[in-house]
Amino acid sequence: MTRNIVAENLSRFYGETAALDGFSACFAGGEITCLLGPSGCGKTTLLRLLLGLEHPDSGCIRGLEGVPVSAVFQEDRLVPGLSAMGNLLLCCPGTGREELEAQLARVGLSREDIHRPARELSGGMRRRVAIVRAMAAPSQAVVMDEPFKGLDPNTWQQTADYVLESRKGRTLIAVTHDERDVEALGARVVRMPTLASR
Repeated sequence: MTRNIVAENLSRFYGETAALDGFSACFAGGEITCLLGPSGCGKTTLLRLLLGLEHPDSGCIRGLEGVPVSAVFQEDRLVPGLSAMGNLLLCCPGTGREELEAQLARVGLSREDIHRPARELSGGMRRRVAIVRAMAAPSQAVVMDEPFKGLDPNTWQQTADYVLESRKGRTLIAVTHDERDVEALGARVVRMPTLASR
């Protein structure tokens, strides 16, 4: 995907509380951007707007019309009774099992782990399955909310390397609180200010 994604003067209110108030940014097509900012500044709300899960009260998003987008949410959102492989096959029906097994192995999951129900996997394993699901899905852009949260240093580096290797030129937008994520991904930074400073 080479089109820029433009958030223009976005506002989103929940009752009288503003989650976003006049936020604008341009995410360059084909590049990696990390969104940084204090808790409560609207990072997750912005991702939900980009995914079309919510709609802005004012402003608009351009560049995502008709574009398939995959996501890593704050919660892993796996089907507990399905294996890691089963969860991937739900979202990646056009990708063969061998390829999906290879991708899961690249983030450190064993053959045994791959075929265990998701509810039996550790939190870090479930996180990695969610990341592989987003990267293996047939998307043109990827949106991630705290993707590496809870991973130990070795697994974190391995998974960040996997994301870079499997991105294939797609636009990637990631929310993070960790400057290490920015460095590992070689990302451009968009800092989201608190509402009081907008």
